Amino acid sequence: MKTPDLPDNEALRVQALHALKVLDTAAEERFDRITRMARRLFRVPIALVTLVDENRQWFKSNCGLSAQETSRDISFCGHAILGDDILMIPDTLQDPRFADNPLVTATPHIRFYAGCPLSYTQDLKLGTLCLIDDKPRQFDDEDANTLRDLAAMVEAELRSFQASTSDELTGISNRRGFQFLSRYSLNDCQRHQVSASLVFIDLDKFKQINDNYGHHAGDRALVTFAGLLKSVFRDVDIIARFGGDEFVVLVAGKKRFETERDVNRLQQQLEQSNAMRTEPYQLGFSYGIVEFEPQQPQEIDALLAAGDALMYQLKKTKAHR
Repeated sequence: MKTPDLPDNEALRVQALHALKVLDTAAEERFDRITRMARRLFRVPIALVTLVDENRQWFKSNCGLSAQETSRDISFCGHAILGDDILMIPDTLQDPRFADNPLVTATPHIRFYAGCPLSYTQDLKLGTLCLIDDKPRQFDDEDANTLRDLAAMVEAELRSFQASTSDELTGISNRRGFQFLSRYSLNDCQRHQVSASLVFIDLDKFKQINDNYGHHAGDRALVTFAGLLKSVFRDVDIIARFGGDEFVVLVAGKKRFETERDVNRLQQQLEQSNAMRTEPYQLGFSYGIVEFEPQQPQEIDALLAAGDALMYQLKKTKAHR
């Protein structure tokens, strides 16, 4: 086993990492949604956002691994931050640097590793977005480009809240994050010839809540509804506040009729929530569901427009009742 070398700018690198004040902070949805997406897109059991500290590698996002950190001297990511591009190891048993590494010979039994360095500046690599499998595998150019793009999204989250892909109020994706993640999700569905469904949702009479009870009440309503979305849909589904009182969900691997069942469960949970809450208003929503067919793929903007149109038809029907 080879212990990773230290970068030439190690002191500056560690200083920059500590200045971010991210080490040992709680898990955050804005990072976790990226590792969930990576694990699903690449069909690996483990995807991590790692930050390489002085003597350890710590996982800001941990999708599939029980540990929260490991020693730096046995880390794969310690090697990855020495380069400018992806460190890819198709089979660790065939690589003398890693064949007898404890992370290979014992849990989690790493056989495949791909780690893309996360840059604070061009020369300061703070950690990686990495993929791990317990089976050897190959990694083509398309895979590499996708991993680089997802890593760039992690970098944006690390660098600046203004560049965030999360909605500050609800903690789910914002429009920017949805556009980014949904593109890769639909490409993956087309690549593997599986369906997907997009749900476009608009809260009913939300303006009246703001006008009659104030924006704090409106904010609480948005947070409540986002929580219900997260409880009904799966971790691998992309849930976003698209703007104002509009929400969207991209459900990979499900046809329209299957997603309709999820929306019915959402309606039931919302009714239960309304019955238990003390606020002087009731929450409701209108929606439109559009199916993505991999044989005749549509761009995400076309799906959003179609979903929005269906939602508006339902809202118009309700208004005339």
